[in-house]
Amino acid sequence: MPKPTTAPTVTVATVTAAAVAGATVSAATVTGAAVTGATVTAATVTRAAVTAAAVTTPRVTAPRVTAPTVTASTTQCSIIFTGQTTYSTGFNPKSLNIVDVNGDGKPDIIVANSASNNVGVLLNTGNGTFSAQTTYSTGMSPASVVAADVNGDRKPDIIVANSASNNVGVLLNTGNGMFAVQTTYSTGMSPDSVVAADVNGDSKPDIIVANSASNNVGVLLNTGNGMFAAQTTYSTGMSPDSVVAADVNGDGKPDIIVANSASNNVGVLLNYC
Repeated sequence: MPKPTTAPTVTVATVTAAAVAGATVSAATVTGAAVTGATVTAATVTRAAVTAAAVTTPRVTAPRVTAPTVTASTTQCSIIFTGQTTYSTGFNPKSLNIVDVNGDGKPDIIVANSASNNVGVLLNTGNGTFSAQTTYSTGMSPASVVAADVNGDRKPDIIVANSASNNVGVLLNTGNGMFAVQTTYSTGMSPDSVVAADVNGDSKPDIIVANSASNNVGVLLNTGNGMFAAQTTYSTGMSPDSVVAADVNGDGKPDIIVANSASNNVGVLLNYC
């Protein structure tokens, strides 16, 4: 009897699908070879491992900006001011105030001409130059002048201490840098210094005057429309020659500081209104 013969084993090659980025592979189809009399071993099919492609977002880097270097000048002026340019006033100009009296945005000059019994107004004509003064009569020996809007029309008015007349004069601004005839209010003797400040919180500037020969300061409250009440006086040292108003204790109310010439001291009067 013939010896049995073992049929050859035919193995279909293992098919591995290529890894394709982003592709979906279901399975490879394999058809076995037809071999007569042979034992056929089914082909082994290995599914492909499919990996999605990694997408990398491009990195964008903002440009680097370096701030410019600023170097302060160390050069100092050798000449700080020019020589003076002079403008004529009346006799014995004793006190000054600088304010825009005509609303053109340029500061003008107000000067108290003590021996001429008037105040002079020099309008700013631009580039630091001034017109000739226009004068307005005051009382005798105007010793101190200040500007403040006393009637609420947004124009600065003139307040002047007439030392030899024992009064203060108020000249209302009528517009375009012009002023009305003064209205006077009695003070003590020899009012040598005047300042305007809202002492009672009603948003209207009041008058504070140093009455040098009376050894007191007088406070004249603004009653509205540029009018003032009779003064209330507060004792000082001897010969108060200068007065200012400032909030020295931080309570939001202006206090009075006075220079007592013959007492060699300054006095501080706190506002308790």
